[in-house]
Parts: sequence; structure tokens; C-alpha cells
Amino acid sequence: MPPEPRPDGHRVPVADGVELAYVDAGEGGRPLVLVHGFTGFRQDFATHFDALSARGRTLAVDLRGHGESTHLGSADAYGLDAMADDLVRFLERLELPPVDLLGHSMGGMLVLRAALRAPERIASLMLMDTSAEPIDPIGEEELRLAGQIAREAGMKVLAGILRDRSDSDPSRSEADRRVEQDWGTERFWAWRNARVEATDGHAFEALIRAMAGAESLVDALPRIAVPATVMVGEEDHDFLAPSETLAAGIPDAERAWIPQAAHQPQHENPRAWRAAVEAHLARVRG
Repeated sequence: MPPEPRPDGHRVPVADGVELAYVDAGEGGRPLVLVHGFTGFRQDFATHFDALSARGRTLAVDLRGHGESTHLGSADAYGLDAMADDLVRFLERLELPPVDLLGHSMGGMLVLRAALRAPERIASLMLMDTSAEPIDPIGEEELRLAGQIAREAGMKVLAGILRDRSDSDPSRSEADRRVEQDWGTERFWAWRNARVEATDGHAFEALIRAMAGAESLVDALPRIAVPATVMVGEEDHDFLAPSETLAAGIPDAERAWIPQAAHQPQHENPRAWRAAVEAHLARVRG
């Protein structure tokens, strides 16, 4: 079923004019921090949050420009470096001990950068459908037009366009279509549109360009000295090779390929996804 909103959010300042919204539940043990991807929000993990927080303290955060965190209204405010710094400050401001840190897609790119900048803050990593190299998911003309719509007409209009073209979109995975069928079309698109509409329209084009122009971290992967699990949906074809690169480059990395799933394995095969997360936590926490 689609995630339900959680009313128990908090906010913490992490930079001048930037506050991150987050949820925080559970007690004891080493904290688990969940970081969503591009045009996502903390609700991306809501269907698993109660089960994970029953194991110990669990936090899920909205990145700047996403969800209920600060929307800055300027493309210049959005880049991978600034957002990775936000994550480090988030851990610092909450005075968290070293955490088990999961990052999805763009969130995984940020988690990698945070781990390299502040290794003392990280106990382990879960890198989910992400890459150590640049990601270029959209053509230049399509990006320019979508960015203009996002800034000038708003993300609600862009979300509607994305829905209208979804049936004929050749890049849309069969796993995603199965989730729509399982949840029901209206409930599925209510969730999908909510996450897109909660994104700052000025962040849309800026962050796609930031991911496409990102510095490769492949040569830095051997510096990651904590245990890692690299997980990817087996149908997420654009991220299979990048996931292999991550798993080969991080010294203490294990692979978790999620069957019958693509880019949103926590929804597309929730049982297998949570089993992979729990297996990681069991391995790294002893």
C-alpha cells in the first residue's frame, strides 16, 4: 500500500537559511538514517519505518528543496556538495553517534560524499540504486523544457505532465507499473505526485545537471573503511553496472540485488528490500 503521511516531524538548521525536516522514532542501538533520492521525500520509506524503528532509533530526512525542508527558490542553492554538507551537519547538529546510513539514488551520491568528508560520523553504508559516477538520465532539450515548466508553471503542472506520458514512457520499468496495479492507479499517482510536487521547482533542472556533471568518486571508493551493502533492483538496468562498480571498489562491500524490483525496490519488492536492510544491520551490528 502507498505510504501514509507521518505527523511527527522535526526540523533542524544545517546551513544559513536551510532547515531539514525529519522524523525520528525508536530507541536504543546505533541510529539508522534513511536518505531519499531526487524528487523524493522521507515518506519514500514510510511503509518500512515502524518495522525499522522497532529495531532501534531510525531517522528519515527530507533533503533541501524536497518535502518539508527549506525550499530556497534559486537554482544556485542546489548542488551535490552543498547537500552533502547538509547531511554532515544534520548528523552533527543532532549529536548522533556514528550511524548506519542508507542513501537512495541521488541520496546515495550524497551519502558517498558525506562518508568521504566525515568518516567519523559513519558506521556503515547502504548504497541503494545509486552511482559513484555521473548520472545523465534525460536529454538536453527535454531537460531544458522540463526545467522551464518546473520553475514557471510549478511542480504540480510538471507532475501532471509526467503522469500523462507515463503509459507510453519507454523508460518506465515494469516493476513500477506493477506497483501502480497493486496499489491502484489513483492511490499510486497520489503518492507519486505528492513527492514531485513537494520539490522546489528551481531544484529540478539544477540537480539533474549536478548529477550529470558530478565528479567521479570511483578512485576514492577504496578510502571507504566501513562495511557497506550495495543494493539495486535487478530490473533497474541503468544502475546495475554502477552498482557493480561500487561493490568492487569499496573494500568491505557486499551485494544485494533485489529480484522483481527496479528503482524503488522498497515498494516494488518490499519484503526482499527489508530483508536486505535487516541482513546488513545484523552483519554490521553483530
